[in-house]
Amino acid sequence: MKAKTDFHMLSFRPLIGKLRDIARQPYADITAHAADRWEVAPGNEVYVPPAIFLPNQLDKIAGTEFGTKSDVLSAFRGDFTHQAKPTMGYRIKDVDLVDGILYAAGAQRHLRPRQNKALTYRRPSESMNATMYESWIGNRWFGSWLGVDVIAYLLTETVDHPPVTTAPEIAGHTPRYEELLRITPRRVQNMHFDELILFDDFPNNSGKTARGWEMRKRLMNRRDPAPIPGVFILRGTTGDMRLLANETELAENFARDYGFKIINPMDMTVDEIVIICANAQVVAGVEGSHLEHGLAVMPAKSTLFVIQPPDRVVATLKQETDRQDRRFAMVVGDGTQDNFTADWTDIQRTMDMVAVQ
Repeated sequence: MKAKTDFHMLSFRPLIGKLRDIARQPYADITAHAADRWEVAPGNEVYVPPAIFLPNQLDKIAGTEFGTKSDVLSAFRGDFTHQAKPTMGYRIKDVDLVDGILYAAGAQRHLRPRQNKALTYRRPSESMNATMYESWIGNRWFGSWLGVDVIAYLLTETVDHPPVTTAPEIAGHTPRYEELLRITPRRVQNMHFDELILFDDFPNNSGKTARGWEMRKRLMNRRDPAPIPGVFILRGTTGDMRLLANETELAENFARDYGFKIINPMDMTVDEIVIICANAQVVAGVEGSHLEHGLAVMPAKSTLFVIQPPDRVVATLKQETDRQDRRFAMVVGDGTQDNFTADWTDIQRTMDMVAVQ
C-alpha cells in the first residue's frame, strides 16, 4: 500500500452522478471503463427443469420479487434450455471507493447505501491494487452473501491482486463460514485502487457450478454425515417479515410424517448446521436467506422445498438448485407475507410428487 500524492484533491464524481439522475441519464457500470477484460469461464447451454408443484399453485401467485411475474412463472414451469453467458473478469484503473460506492471515470457502482449525501469527496489518501467480490445484494441479505458473494470470492483466488471487502467483521455465522471457506479479505472503507479487478459472476454456467461444489467441499471439511430424510429450517421472525403463522405446526408434521429434523439456525453453530444439512434428502422451510444454510451443502439430486407467501413469490433459490443439479419444490400459501399459512394437505400432495420424481 502507498500514500497517494493527490489525496487533498476534491472529486466531483457524486455531483456528476446526481446531475445524471436529474437528467434521467443512467450512468454506466464501472466495468464499462475496464482497461482489460477476459473470459474466466466459458458460457454453455443450460437446461432449466420444471419445479415440483401442484396444478393450482401458480394461480395463487399475487405478486413477485426479483423478477416479473412472467419471468418467475417461466422459471417454475421450466423445461427449456438457454445459453448461460461466460463469467467475465475486468481490470479497471483509477477507482475510488468512498462511502460504499466505487467511482471510475464517469461511472459508478453502489455496494451499500450511502451514509453521506455530499456531492463531493476528498480522494482517499491510501491506494492499493485489489480484487473485489462483494455485491449490493450480498451486503443486504445474508443469503445472498452466502449464495452469491462467497462463490464469487473463489474467483479472487485465481488473480494476483488481494481480495478486499467493505463488509465489517460481524458476529453470528459469518466468521465461521469465512474460516471454513478460507475467506480472508482485507476490510476497507475509503480507498483508492490503482487497479481493481471485478467479476461478472451472475451467469449460472458450468464454471460457477464447479465453484458451488468446491464451496460444499470446504464446508464439509472432510466430514461425511449419514443421510437423513430431511430438515425443516425454522425462520420465525428473523430477517425481512415473512411470517408463516403455522410454521411450528408444519415443522412438527414434517418431523412426524417424514422423519425430518427441525432446526433453528439462530441457536446453532455453522458446524452443527452443516452436519445436519449436508446429506439431507430434502431441506424445507419458508423462502428466505436461512435456507442458504441448507443450499450450501445439500447433495446433488436432493430437493429444496420452499413455502412462499402469495404476494412475494421469488424464483431466486430455484436458480441455485438448477445450477447445482438439485430439485425445487414449492407450495404457495394463503394470506400475505406479514401473516400467511400453508395447507398441510397441499404439502403432503407435493411431497408425494417429490417422492416419485
